[in-house]
Amino acid sequence: MSKDRDDELNKDVPGGDEFSLESILAEFGGGQKKKKVEEDTIPFPVIPHSQRNTSNVKKPGRVLTFPEGGQESARAKAAQPPVEQEPPPKKEPPKKKEAPPKQEAPRQKEPPPADNVLDFPDEASEESPLTQGINRLLKKADDYAEHMFEEEGMEDDTAVRRAEEFIPGTDEEEEPSPRRRERKPRKEPPPAPDLPPADLAKRYGKGLKSLKLRSTLVFLLFLPALYLTLDAFPHPAMLTPELRVLILAAVQGLAMLIGLDALFRGLFGLLRLDAGMDTVLVFASAATLADALTMYMLDPREGQMPYCAAIVLGISLLLRGTYRKRRGLRLACKTAVAASNPYLVTLDEGKWNGRDTYVKWSGEPIGFGRQIQASDGAQRIFRRITPLLLIASLLLSVVVSIGRGAPERLLWCLSATLTASASLSGALCFGLPWLSLCQRLSKSGAAIAGWDGVTATGGSGIVVNDTDLFPPGCVALNGIKIFGDFPAEKVVADTATLIRESGCGLDKIFHDLLRAQGAIYRRVSNFFCYEGGLSGVIRNEQVLVGSADFMRLMEVALPPGLRVKNAVFCAIDGELAGIFALNYTLHGTVDPALTSLIRNRITPVMATRDFNLIPAMLRQRFKLPVDRMEYPAAERRVELSDEDQAHSDILTAVLCREGIGPYSEAVVGAARLRRAVRTSAVLASLGAVVGLILAFYLTFVGAYASLSAPNLLVFLIMWLVPTPLISGMVNKY
Repeated sequence: MSKDRDDELNKDVPGGDEFSLESILAEFGGGQKKKKVEEDTIPFPVIPHSQRNTSNVKKPGRVLTFPEGGQESARAKAAQPPVEQEPPPKKEPPKKKEAPPKQEAPRQKEPPPADNVLDFPDEASEESPLTQGINRLLKKADDYAEHMFEEEGMEDDTAVRRAEEFIPGTDEEEEPSPRRRERKPRKEPPPAPDLPPADLAKRYGKGLKSLKLRSTLVFLLFLPALYLTLDAFPHPAMLTPELRVLILAAVQGLAMLIGLDALFRGLFGLLRLDAGMDTVLVFASAATLADALTMYMLDPREGQMPYCAAIVLGISLLLRGTYRKRRGLRLACKTAVAASNPYLVTLDEGKWNGRDTYVKWSGEPIGFGRQIQASDGAQRIFRRITPLLLIASLLLSVVVSIGRGAPERLLWCLSATLTASASLSGALCFGLPWLSLCQRLSKSGAAIAGWDGVTATGGSGIVVNDTDLFPPGCVALNGIKIFGDFPAEKVVADTATLIRESGCGLDKIFHDLLRAQGAIYRRVSNFFCYEGGLSGVIRNEQVLVGSADFMRLMEVALPPGLRVKNAVFCAIDGELAGIFALNYTLHGTVDPALTSLIRNRITPVMATRDFNLIPAMLRQRFKLPVDRMEYPAAERRVELSDEDQAHSDILTAVLCREGIGPYSEAVVGAARLRRAVRTSAVLASLGAVVGLILAFYLTFVGAYASLSAPNLLVFLIMWLVPTPLISGMVNKY
């Protein structure tokens, strides 16, 4: 409606040129009688659905019916003549959107009551927030549905279906999680000279028999000391308590002379700030011997015996643990020099899936001599707690004796607290499991590179290559078939050349075949590795070498009825040239080795380059647990098995034999040794702390009978029992 038409209709209306919303609502006031007037309401223009722009136009709200004044008002409204409607607007939208014009109705003289006025529903509040949210979700769902089937039918492509049929499934690496707790940098090994393993083997072998003999002699001295200490056995009348004490002091002094070298090492360890349980035993021996010699002069203690028997047993076990440790070190060094070209095992950081992974590679065992001389795991734990034990024993003894006005009890308090703190299993925590594990690994041809090699464990994966699964001798040539007019020498030479370029485990077989045929290797260009095969250009001819599925994928015609399961196919310029049948024999140690790795939560990562070694073949023929193994893509397998890749500087183990057997035994054995030593050392430290606290309390209250020599000996032996039990489980895998 134009502006002139609007002015003409409203020119006789009093009160202004245009009615407001209140005046319109006043016409429909409740209960009042209204005059019959002609309706002059102009409806909103109706826009066709095809011309609507739904993106910028708000949805219409709910239609409300205004309250009527009564039956007369309804009849008056029904009697009004119909109003002419304007034609819908044209397709071209107006330049400026104007609100629809309003037609003013006759205003009544008296205003309606305020309580009968209804607010016109605002257009902004037509939809609730819940409805608006649902509409947005529906719109997003419609947009997603429009693009959901854009790639429908891609799986029907011929090339995609052929690749899925012939190419084996591979595992992709996961992106490393940014929230993963970063591994703390490992401490550098101590600066010990990197001596050759052969020289170290001779050094550790010197005095080994004497050490074993002396440990046996000291243990034999423990038997009379035990007899003199216990009152359960009958003693001759001539053995008075004073004489028994002197004999115990003499037996202990003799034991200290036999194990003097071991005691001196403990004393020198304190000077080097590398104190251990042997250091505590040195001070306990000195305090106990002094207490035994001055017992009846200072503090008779009502016939109680000194703690000489416990000290003699401690010296015997110290010599025994030192003997087993040195024997294991000697055996590991002899194994490391058994092969001229050994394999090295390292734990490389972030090698696969962003996690630490074990890798085996050829090289010189640089750093083995330095690592083998480093401190063991038990010593590294004891060096932290030993100074605290020594200081606490001295302070508590002074408090109990001198602090309470009884200085004559100082030697007894020192003897009690130090002997209770000297764990009998200090030298056995590492010596017992170390020797038993070295004996097992030596039979398999593996040697762990000291405690630094033991701590370099904890990886979640282990790289396995061709020779690990099938060492030399486990794959044999079963027959050759030449097709077409190709000479046998040419087919063998081309196949052997590509096999050598790939670096797979079949190189030795084809090298021997090449020499038997009198052929030579040829130059190759444009060499590529694919899933299931190899390709290269030799003398301007395209040569393909791979499995039967690879040949079908490359559209090379194969003989009908071909039943060769494991073979190497060679095609020259798209034509089949030869078939080399192979016979794979699984070694007896492969299945147990893989099972042991998986049980210890170490995932085998197959970095094989032999295109026949795919998960389907290993599962169907050899029943291997390939579902618990990782199979990377061809490019990634080449990277993981590359001989020139960087490795960690810390050696885990040295291997002298092929196959996955020594490889897995070294990795699993080192991890089990680490757990066993740390558990035993923690228990020994806990026993030392508990013994110190109990000794302090009993000396504080003066309980001579409770802190007697037999009771303390039983206490120390009880804390000794867990160590042999834990150590015996190291090589049970």
